[in-house]
Amino acid sequence: MNQNPTASNGAPVTVTLMGTGDAFASFGRSQSGYLIDAPGGRILMEAGPGLMQALKGSGVSTDSFDLLLISHLHGDHFGGLPFLILDYMWETRRKKMLTIAGPARLEERTWSLMRTMFPHFELDKIKHKLKFVVLEPESSQRLGKFKVSAIRSPHTKPDISLSLRIDGGGKSIVFSGDSGWNDELVDFTDGADLFLCECTYYESAHLNFHLNYPLLAKNRDKFNVRRMVLTHLGREVLSREDEIALEMGYDGMKIKL
Repeated sequence: MNQNPTASNGAPVTVTLMGTGDAFASFGRSQSGYLIDAPGGRILMEAGPGLMQALKGSGVSTDSFDLLLISHLHGDHFGGLPFLILDYMWETRRKKMLTIAGPARLEERTWSLMRTMFPHFELDKIKHKLKFVVLEPESSQRLGKFKVSAIRSPHTKPDISLSLRIDGGGKSIVFSGDSGWNDELVDFTDGADLFLCECTYYESAHLNFHLNYPLLAKNRDKFNVRRMVLTHLGREVLSREDEIALEMGYDGMKIKL
């Protein structure tokens, strides 16, 4: 897999952590959301239920990004999409095409969720502004000025969950998505400037569809990355914050690469 990022021309890449909480919004943290600003454009990654509050509370226009990446089809990662679509229909009036890329069935599930939450709306008024793209595991594709790569994470069956790598602006960013331990993730992150790694559990190591802190701490040296930041933080981890030696993200955190 060729992972050479495009040139940056010296411009910085900034990642804003909009939501670093788990599905339960433990300790009041917002659910999944990350904003990537790079010379090639702005990317929104994940769309948790609190997406609109996070964006508008930070003064971020919903029309300011042209690419939205979704790792998998759990509500804390894509449940904010109906509210974003509603905003495009009635408030922001989306002018440009938005590419929404993620695992198979994302488009189907999004429209099903939209019809459940907001029935009787004329969705054809907005569908032409939204382009859904399937990200296949073990593949890469160009989306705008970015190369987006994916591998399958051991989190859901039969639905596919993804770990994502974004190369662009001279930098590489990897997001584990929700994932149990897998050696492929170590290779996938190789050489990344930033690795956003989920860390939901501490003592519940038997729940192997998520990563836990003792396992990550033990294997940290296997990851050849410039910076690793823990996210998707659960109650068990947040309640032991004074025992956590790895860097933990927080809502509103800005990371310059």
